[in-house]
Amino acid sequence: MESKKILSWTEKKALKRKRLEEKLDKDIKQKKKRDQLVKVQEERVNTGDLNLSSSGRHYTISLALPGSILENAQSRELRTYLAGQIARAAVVFNVDEIVIFDESGSGLRLKKGKGNVQMARILQFLECPQYLRKNFFPMHEDLKYAGLLNPLDSPHHMRASDVVEYREGVVLDKPPKAGKSFVNVGLYQRDVLIDRQLEAGVRVTIQLDLNTSDEKQIKGKVVSPSTPRVESGLYWGYNLRLATNLSSVLTQCPHKGGYDLTIGTSERGDSIDDFAPPTFKHGIIVFGGVQGLETSLAADSTLNIDDPSLLFQHYLNTCPNQGSRTIRTEEAILITMSALRPKLISSGFKPENS
Repeated sequence: MESKKILSWTEKKALKRKRLEEKLDKDIKQKKKRDQLVKVQEERVNTGDLNLSSSGRHYTISLALPGSILENAQSRELRTYLAGQIARAAVVFNVDEIVIFDESGSGLRLKKGKGNVQMARILQFLECPQYLRKNFFPMHEDLKYAGLLNPLDSPHHMRASDVVEYREGVVLDKPPKAGKSFVNVGLYQRDVLIDRQLEAGVRVTIQLDLNTSDEKQIKGKVVSPSTPRVESGLYWGYNLRLATNLSSVLTQCPHKGGYDLTIGTSERGDSIDDFAPPTFKHGIIVFGGVQGLETSLAADSTLNIDDPSLLFQHYLNTCPNQGSRTIRTEEAILITMSALRPKLISSGFKPENS
């Protein structure tokens, strides 16, 4: 009987890294498949498909933080719970994008970057409507305790009995009519027929034709995920983005023209009490980890500055005269978003401002 080869420490480390990279490559391929509609959605926005309805919200709020904060939790259960707190805070304050950045400078694929990937996976899982999760999230150790978390209960997490204009769905591998597709949008035993043929397994936002809700075949059309927000003022969950370093948080903005309001948070910043933001369309608030944004800046080899306040238009202390020596990131998010909420609502872009 052939004896099993004993691997050296170096070989074990190389094998472990190879397996991690293969797993991440698989995740990236799945994400690309889910993102197939990005170009379609951009076309709709650029061609004026979104009306500037006065009842809608025409600005976005983004939130950035390092995934390394999970590494301070003592167990997998606590790491999962911490990620759930971040997701709940984002939804409560209508955050449209969460950016998880690597503050170690070691890269997302290495062991030090594991917290970033784990947080991203949990946040994506929680944002996805329950009836779609089995299509996008196979069993994974990062999600072992995610089912125990408090649900986000966001407006796009529909129940089968809800009669609403918009729903999230997944394109089915079901023989369609020419140039059309069937989509599962969480309606009991009723798939929606949409106006274009798409690859099976892609997540889409569907605007239902409610006039066909009592007919044998309910119909709908694919719209941008931002349509419910812009046209009806509905909060429609958050997008998630991974950034390799602090500078990438700002430079890889998905919005044309970038963020026009950038806010860094620190106990060494200016008091939020005197802060009055200008009118903006796309704002982002950036939080540091345990050691603050200074550590994230020091690890970013693409930046030649040593003062993080130079990266942002505004550098704020959102809890002046704090009673504790430290404020945890998950606490800072709740404190900051509570203090900024009325200011952002009053300064967010409105059609009459144009």
